[in-house]
Amino acid sequence: MENKLKTAQEAIKLIKDGDTIFVGGFVILGHPQELSLELEKQFLETGSPRDLTLVYGAGQGDGKERCINNLGHEGLLKRAIGGHWGLAAKIGRLVSNNLIQGYNLPQGVITHLLRDIAAGKPGTITHIGLNTFIDPRQGGGKLNSVTTQDIVELINLDGREWLFYKAFPINVALLRGTTADAKGNISMEREAATIESLAAAQAARNSGGIVIVQVERTVPAGKLDPKLVIIPRTLVDVVVKAKPENHMQTCFPEYNPYFTGESRAEKSAFVPMPLNERKIIVRRAAMELTAEATVNLGIGIPEGVAAVAGEEGVGEQMVLTVESGAIGGLPAGGLSFGASVNPEAIISHPSQFDSYDGGGLDMAFLGLAQVDCEGNVNVSKLGPRIIGCGGFINITQGTRFVVFCGTFTYDGLEIEIEDGKLKIITEGKHKKFIRKVDQVTFSGRYASQKKQKVLYVTERAVFELGEKGLVLVEAAAGVDVERDILSQMEFRPVVSGNLKLMDKRIFEDKPMGLKLKEK
Repeated sequence: MENKLKTAQEAIKLIKDGDTIFVGGFVILGHPQELSLELEKQFLETGSPRDLTLVYGAGQGDGKERCINNLGHEGLLKRAIGGHWGLAAKIGRLVSNNLIQGYNLPQGVITHLLRDIAAGKPGTITHIGLNTFIDPRQGGGKLNSVTTQDIVELINLDGREWLFYKAFPINVALLRGTTADAKGNISMEREAATIESLAAAQAARNSGGIVIVQVERTVPAGKLDPKLVIIPRTLVDVVVKAKPENHMQTCFPEYNPYFTGESRAEKSAFVPMPLNERKIIVRRAAMELTAEATVNLGIGIPEGVAAVAGEEGVGEQMVLTVESGAIGGLPAGGLSFGASVNPEAIISHPSQFDSYDGGGLDMAFLGLAQVDCEGNVNVSKLGPRIIGCGGFINITQGTRFVVFCGTFTYDGLEIEIEDGKLKIITEGKHKKFIRKVDQVTFSGRYASQKKQKVLYVTERAVFELGEKGLVLVEAAAGVDVERDILSQMEFRPVVSGNLKLMDKRIFEDKPMGLKLKEK
């Protein structure tokens, strides 16, 4: 440890101009905040290191100043390759203003690419990203005009199309753990997820690079349970003991033992959601749940599916998962997303996406920002604002049944519910169902070709994906189909000849008596 233990200042001085650095983390959890702060400090004081290529998987930050936002300085970065950009607003602005090159790749693909870099493979071959904006025929994940190099290639193997994501060396991995022993072995017992730490360390080491790990504490050699060691000492070059304020488990200063399994939270009654447009949406979505289904819930409105299931007493009849690696329990929301309360298992980030990509999810409930007549969904780019796809493409292309959840219009929407009927008081200023989405994050045509089951659930209407695009199959009692639905769309969907009313229980301010479907 005498050779490996260094200050953050000493560690960051090992990064050279032009290096490619991988930074671990998932929203707030797992991010080495002490190291990113010191990297920013040294650049601002000395102008070095500069022209770095930043690589990361999950979105990291608070949308303001934390995590990889510390690296959002012109000159510090030359290029950024990431999965989700919405929380890294400072880096997103550099890309939007053509000040650095930027690529948005699927989050799961980035985690798999780390393993392939470590294994000395030329890259990652996968179906994930086909027919979306990641596909070279639709831009190849490039985010601006100064980004010209192709890093995604369309190939054909055995008569089938695939995407080939090209490997590149990782010069430095900036990671985080809980405890380092005197030899440099790293455990992660107080982290809410192990994320992609091992894969990133292997990728950097086998690229001839260095691995710098921020930890909370150190112990003598031989004191760590070998089964808890996530990054072995053979992969670790530098250990930095962080200040407590730069090593928070998630967005809260207090350590939560319910996120790690150290303690288990007592089951408590769910506080019912207020009966508003969000509850209407997630109640209708929850009606699609099947018993014992393995499920992923997106952040935002879809999180409410778990709340409704809990309120209805059926929450224990499904298995919720999070991209970060948590299986079972109740996913945390907001800036604690990535953690779960009472998880039954925590596997690695790349391993979770192995399962997702191969069809291991029965159902996924995800948000929607824009939908077009072909059933394409955009959640990754709205006008000049870069949000990023995150794990959305992996999840939607690998899951058997996808339910998109969102309000029908946005910005100013007001509704009223009376006698089990929905009334639109004030229409949202902007339409979500538009002629052509700004970016294809989910391809309706591709999903239809694969016979994927897809629903689009809003507070006033439910659509399903048909062979030729969207089909209106349900409408809320109280709404006028022409005035409140069709006239608020920039295209005219197919209207089912058997148009149904949405279940009246959805609009009643009492439990629905929800029963899950048989798997």
